[in-house]
Amino acid sequence: MRIAFVSANREKLPDAVIPLGILCVMANLPSRHESELCDLCFAADPLRHLAERLRAFRPDVIAIGLRNIQSGDYSGCHDNLEFYRRVVAAVRAETDAPIVLGGGGFSVMPREILAHVQADFGISGEGEQAFVELLDVIEAASGDFDEVAGLHRMQAGAVVSSRRERPFPHLDDLPRPNRRLVDPRYFSDYGIDSIQTKRGCPLRCDYCTYPLIEGRSIRQRDPALVVDELFEIAAQRLGANHVFIVDSVFNLPPTHAKAVCREMIQRRFATPWTCYANPLGFDAELAQLMAEAGCVGAEIGSDSGVDAVLDRLKKGFHVDKIRRIHDLFSAAGLRDCHTFILGTRGETLDDVRRTLDFCRELDPFAAILGMWTDDNESLDDDLARRRRSFRGAITDLLATKAQDFPRWIIPPLGVNFEPRLFRLLRRRGLSGPLWQHLDQLAPRATVAAPDRPRVH
Repeated sequence: MRIAFVSANREKLPDAVIPLGILCVMANLPSRHESELCDLCFAADPLRHLAERLRAFRPDVIAIGLRNIQSGDYSGCHDNLEFYRRVVAAVRAETDAPIVLGGGGFSVMPREILAHVQADFGISGEGEQAFVELLDVIEAASGDFDEVAGLHRMQAGAVVSSRRERPFPHLDDLPRPNRRLVDPRYFSDYGIDSIQTKRGCPLRCDYCTYPLIEGRSIRQRDPALVVDELFEIAAQRLGANHVFIVDSVFNLPPTHAKAVCREMIQRRFATPWTCYANPLGFDAELAQLMAEAGCVGAEIGSDSGVDAVLDRLKKGFHVDKIRRIHDLFSAAGLRDCHTFILGTRGETLDDVRRTLDFCRELDPFAAILGMWTDDNESLDDDLARRRRSFRGAITDLLATKAQDFPRWIIPPLGVNFEPRLFRLLRRRGLSGPLWQHLDQLAPRATVAAPDRPRVH
């Protein structure tokens, strides 16, 4: 069979991200199938580009990867469901072949999204094995859809979901993704490649979707195989000079994180890298190992500077742990970028003020102040209106506080977060997440006007 894989993600702020999930599914296809990747990220006219590629390839099945429901740029400004609906309609206009949805965004609310965009099938969670099972059913015309784990399908206008439990794959048995299929602009324009060292997250954060996507059971890759893939990335010379480890939390469990670092150190892996980190399970030994292994910093999910809010979010730590990980990063010479989510359920404007005061007192290398959005807003206009109103009040507060800390990144205001600023930093040859280069920006006295790069 001929399968067209479509990466529907078009977000480029702060960076365009390679479609690693689709690459993993493509790598696991049996050799009897022919596949092609159609990436819409850089297309000037994405729907026209998609139609032309489909006419040329004439696929038997179209698989569409949906990365995010809400925008991934921390602004809380828009959702992507309308564009996904238009992508499905564009496919329908070209072919009657079955359409299969998947990806992290789809896995968050699979039944709702499938009904909304009117595709034929969708696979929630990890898709490497389930997608092959679905192709077998389609190819054999057996109708045994209930045997495909994690499958959702439209039947007589309603969504029907498989009840079969999915056994998680052994990650070391899965073939590596072929990065040569990727649009070279991901590497030439942004310089970042991505890799996983494990899947699954055991944490219970109230808002987090990772357990829906990867499950709560942590499945670790052999550190030697992780570093093999890192050297393979470097040897391909595709233009990436920075690696981001996309595990939900790199440092959990700490034993595995330390083993990966030791493998990098022993084999002298030299490419700089960053990751996501959590104040839980982080100690001085891990900080030092990360530094020796070439880590230059991490994005730390601190979320709030108020203990009561952290409790409501079920983070499992208080602000003392945030202070502790900041101190450990500073002692090891690592840069810490703390992400704070403002406006979560039950949070007040006073809580937001206290978080801003805490961040200023913490004095991290950088801090991203993002707006919390509920994925259900995409399908509930009433909820969306109420949430937009509160986000507006938070934005007004942020505007009065924007000058209080020089290395705040405030996407809703464009403070240290603006496309022309990013292009400027890239032209200087700077790679990796751009928050790590905020110390190279000249301070400004006021927040810039809307038509200028907002760097203060």
